[in-house]
Order: sequence, then structure tokens, then C-alpha cells
Amino acid sequence: MEFRNCKGCGKLFNYLGPSTPVCPACLKAMDEKYEQVKKYIYDNPRCNINQVSEDNDVSVQQIQRWVREERLSFSDDSDIGIECENCGKMIKTGRFCNDCKQKLKMDINGALPVKKVEVQKKQREQARMRFLDT
Repeated sequence: MEFRNCKGCGKLFNYLGPSTPVCPACLKAMDEKYEQVKKYIYDNPRCNINQVSEDNDVSVQQIQRWVREERLSFSDDSDIGIECENCGKMIKTGRFCNDCKQKLKMDINGALPVKKVEVQKKQREQARMRFLDT
């Protein structure tokens, strides 16, 4: 067992894995804050991120973390947004804009070895026994 001090309240707790190092009580309180912020953004789509932070007593960094985790997203007409981690373009959720996602996808696909499924399929078709009707 691994014990750590909670980053929220400082109490010692049993740390179970790669999740955020906070105790169950602080995690529950954070989830309640998340629901509160989510409802606030739904009710006030035109407010900015600083106003959301002040009105809900949540740090701007925490709101940005929720957006990067894709737990929160903003409508296209909302003024709230964060920067793409690659190019700096304003986005409404996630870590990367659509253009950077596509570029990363293409880079990953280019790095993967090409499977010769079609060639194997053709070879299998050629090796089959054929029957002629008389």
C-alpha cells in the first residue's frame, strides 16, 4: 500500500493509482464543484472563464484542466476557450484543435507499418479450389 498526503486538505490517505493525488473526500467535493460549474456554464454561455471561476469559487486552472480532459466543453458561440497545445488556436474542448488532431493522426498512421492484408487476401483467393459446372 502506498500512502500520500492529499493535495487538497493535506490529510494522509491510501493512494490507489495514477489518478490525481487527492483523498476521497476532496475528490467528492471536486466532483460537486464540477457539476456546479457545468450547470453554471450551461445557464450562462456568454460569461468568460474568469467570471466562471469567481462565481463558483474554482480556480481558472481547474476549469482549464476539466476542458483539457474533455469533461467540459463550450458552445461555438461562447467566449470561453483555451489554446491548442500545438498551434495556440482557440478551441472549446480537448488539448488540440481539429487541424492538429488530423496532422497527428496522419503522422501516427505514417509511422505504423503497413499491413499487407490485401495481398494476403488475394493469395488466399488464388489458392482456392475451383469447380466447373458441366
